[in-house]
Amino acid sequence: MISADRIFPLWLKYRDALETPVRTFEFPKFGRMFEDRTYQMGVLNLSPDSTYRETVCHTFEAALYRGRRMTLEGAAMVDIGAESTGDTADIVSIERQIDRMRPVVRALAEENILVSVETYHPEVGVALLEAGAGVINLTGRVDDSAFYESIAKHEAGIILCYTPGENARSADYLPPAEDIFDHQLTFFGQRIDLATNAGVERLWVDPGFGFALHLPDGPDRIRYQTDSILQSFRLRELGWPVTVQLTGAVYLFRDEVRVAQTSAATIAVMSKANLVRSHEVSRVQPVLNLQDFA
Repeated sequence: MISADRIFPLWLKYRDALETPVRTFEFPKFGRMFEDRTYQMGVLNLSPDSTYRETVCHTFEAALYRGRRMTLEGAAMVDIGAESTGDTADIVSIERQIDRMRPVVRALAEENILVSVETYHPEVGVALLEAGAGVINLTGRVDDSAFYESIAKHEAGIILCYTPGENARSADYLPPAEDIFDHQLTFFGQRIDLATNAGVERLWVDPGFGFALHLPDGPDRIRYQTDSILQSFRLRELGWPVTVQLTGAVYLFRDEVRVAQTSAATIAVMSKANLVRSHEVSRVQPVLNLQDFA
């Protein structure tokens, strides 16, 4: 149960992490500053088999409209993906991912909208940095220092997502909930060194609990993901801001699943998440705006 007697002992146990300051940084080209508070990145899917149908855009015009609209609704960043991470989704080639995303990335960047691109292929990331993307949402393990040097050269940022396998599509099981943050701290320590040694100065860490999750939609999955959001503040000890995916459970919310992310956003703000990845920007932003009134 999410209650004071559940949360307060957790905060006390990991108080040092809770109180650790995280980096503040700016994207001068886009006029965006990210401080130690919660911002929103809105999802724009160019993958037709993505499960969240409301965020799928089938045409360039629809994608441009959605990117503009989410920005007006309060998204600090628009996150574009061309391949779903679902188990049954098609694998999309590197060339096809670039072809799908490049015109949308270029058009939104020309309107001064900060765009992140979700991919686990460094070739996709580099091509879209050249098209104007400001952030790479990296959903896999890349060891090539040249990739991170390219991010630094473009004065861009990176979201490092935890994946138990090589990437978000790998069929690898997550560690048990009680052990996962120890695994993640080791993983992120290595990944952060790779990025910062190459000159990257804008970086988030993402526990990635939406990837390779073998639990079906139901009580166990809800419990696992909720606990992951509640404990995500523990990653602050790395000194970098934390990103979380806002979850939505059809099992729990049924026909009202589109409001599920509002509930998850409330928990994320309590847990001091710095960036929430959302499919429901207009519903979530008022929750984030409460930071200005509390």
